[in-house]
Amino acid sequence: LVLCLVLRFSILILCFTSSRGCSSDVLADLPLSMESFIKVVQRIEGRGLGPSPLTVVRSLRGVAYEGDAFVEHFLGDPDPFPSGENEAPMWDPTLSEFIHLMVRHRIVGQAREEGVVLGSDGTTVALGSLLLGIEAGLVAGAGESVSGLYSLTIARNLGLSFLHSQDSQILGPDGCWDNVTFPRVFTLSGPPSLATDALVNGGMDGVLLGKYLSTHPLHALQLSTVLRDYYGLHPGGPPEGPHLISFQRRDNFRRLVNGSVLQELVLGSLATLQRLGEAEDTGQAAALEDVVKGGVQKFVHRYLECPVIIPRCQWGARPYRGSPTQLSLPLAFMYIHHTHTPRQPCLSFRQCTADMRAMQRFHQDVRRWDDIGYSFVAGSDGYIYEGRGWQWRGAHTRGHNTRGYGIAFVGDYTATLPARRSLELVRESLASCGVMAGWLTGNFTWHGHRQLVNTSCPGGALYLEIESWKQFRSRDQAARHH
Repeated sequence: LVLCLVLRFSILILCFTSSRGCSSDVLADLPLSMESFIKVVQRIEGRGLGPSPLTVVRSLRGVAYEGDAFVEHFLGDPDPFPSGENEAPMWDPTLSEFIHLMVRHRIVGQAREEGVVLGSDGTTVALGSLLLGIEAGLVAGAGESVSGLYSLTIARNLGLSFLHSQDSQILGPDGCWDNVTFPRVFTLSGPPSLATDALVNGGMDGVLLGKYLSTHPLHALQLSTVLRDYYGLHPGGPPEGPHLISFQRRDNFRRLVNGSVLQELVLGSLATLQRLGEAEDTGQAAALEDVVKGGVQKFVHRYLECPVIIPRCQWGARPYRGSPTQLSLPLAFMYIHHTHTPRQPCLSFRQCTADMRAMQRFHQDVRRWDDIGYSFVAGSDGYIYEGRGWQWRGAHTRGHNTRGYGIAFVGDYTATLPARRSLELVRESLASCGVMAGWLTGNFTWHGHRQLVNTSCPGGALYLEIESWKQFRSRDQAARHH
């Protein structure tokens, strides 16, 4: 299977670099990944008369948002794909077919989401929202005035979702790909809102890249280079510290916008839609403000205060064996572990998902447990991975599995610490998310595994680190508390 996939992808790479293009049969078999999209952009950049980045995104916008009055209100008419007089068209029919599939967002039935791609970090992105932000940024970088960056990328989708949710699905959901190695079909995990996770991810990325491009005009660089850097399609692991990269989209977006600002942006977008006749006039300003305020609060909690948690289906989890036991919530403890084996930190989605599958196999096949033991696992790729989750009893801290969640850091932390970003995700984001959702008590306690079980886990260096965390209890305090 691996050999087949390698040969298959090699053919596709040759297809992209060939001046003759690809047959429709081959293009129909491309993975719907961010890397594929960037290769398409590279191909467009290398054809015809060497189009500018702005020409590329305006042309792609013509496919994603053909005849969209709201988009054209801010950005004007899209560009057609040009072709040189004596050269092959920039957009040949087979390339057009694949672009339509990648950038035109729609929900098919109640489950399949199209116009989305899988990023190398394991998250799913709607390309249309991303492209609108990039175009607005490029226009601003060229000296023109664009006031619709947030409206185009995220505020319109949020506003319409708030209006049409009727107290059902107001945001999300996420979903899962049929195959993370060669993704072709993305299936939502529940009824869709008008602001799915992929649309929100694409919108946040569009804002961040639009802001960047508005102050860093592309001269020597190409659009494909900017996308490749942002989505981490470079050798090695993600850099430490603040950086314009996809796995930090939530932190970076939060630095730009708070709840009150986002509320005004959503209300402004809905007012524009009403003027254009694209949304009905509710006639009740106060009621509309209340709806938007409530929706924004839910958005802030879900996307800005909580971390991204990669679902089980995305890392390739086996089914639970038997029937899981539901926890009596909220719980009062968070137990910190290190995996020890795998010994090395995982630095990418591919590596972390392989480690998750290996741990689950060991726990199920060797230890004979029903599932991977941990509630959640923190990689060094900037993400949290779902183990047994918030609602189901784990197998991580003997004698205490009904009282707290087991959180493991991938790696051996006897002498070194996990990535700073991973520590912050667990200490700040995961914990506060659990408290706000009612899964964890507000006065919960951090414990190291070694405080409750005869073990060296979570390693000496990591244990010294968590001793400094607020709400940590010493060994004596832990014994009295239990």
